[in-house]
Amino acid sequence: MTALAVLALTALFASGCGSSSGGDYGGQHPDYAGALDGSPAPLAALHAQADKLIPGGTGAYEKRIAALHGYPIVANVWASWCGPCRFEFPVLQRLSARYGKRVAFIGVNSQDSDDTASSFLEEAPLSYPSYTDPDSKIAESIGAGLGLPDTAFYDSTGKLVFLKQGPYSHNTELEADVKRYALKSG
Repeated sequence: MTALAVLALTALFASGCGSSSGGDYGGQHPDYAGALDGSPAPLAALHAQADKLIPGGTGAYEKRIAALHGYPIVANVWASWCGPCRFEFPVLQRLSARYGKRVAFIGVNSQDSDDTASSFLEEAPLSYPSYTDPDSKIAESIGAGLGLPDTAFYDSTGKLVFLKQGPYSHNTELEADVKRYALKSG
């Protein structure tokens, strides 16, 4: 294999889900407390569990989706070792601060260990919890599983209305889908 081919393969793998780099986690994070103050009770309950890893599998996840009836939901399936997931995190941080009084954001930490996920959440805090999904059962239940990240959009009745499989190619596309699928009625 030529040196050029090795460099190309190295760059390809470094940009994929195996990468541990990405995102600007040392920078300024949103002021979640200020931005989300006065959230409705079901959304405030999510914010109270910020950065928590919630066990319980598909049953716990589905129970939370049902408890959020009346609010659209953005559920992001991620892993700490996934480079594209890490690149989407700063966008999800900003969007959850901006729209978190009207939209429920939740995470699904898939194919990851709790220790590495918790360490990553210390670097990249979120305003919402993530459900642990080490065996990908939650991801499979929503039709995800071709790769990470995946983002599921539910309407205010809890019906899955769109699933974006794989990473967004640009931050503006993620925000556009939040507006299209989660804020279309609001």
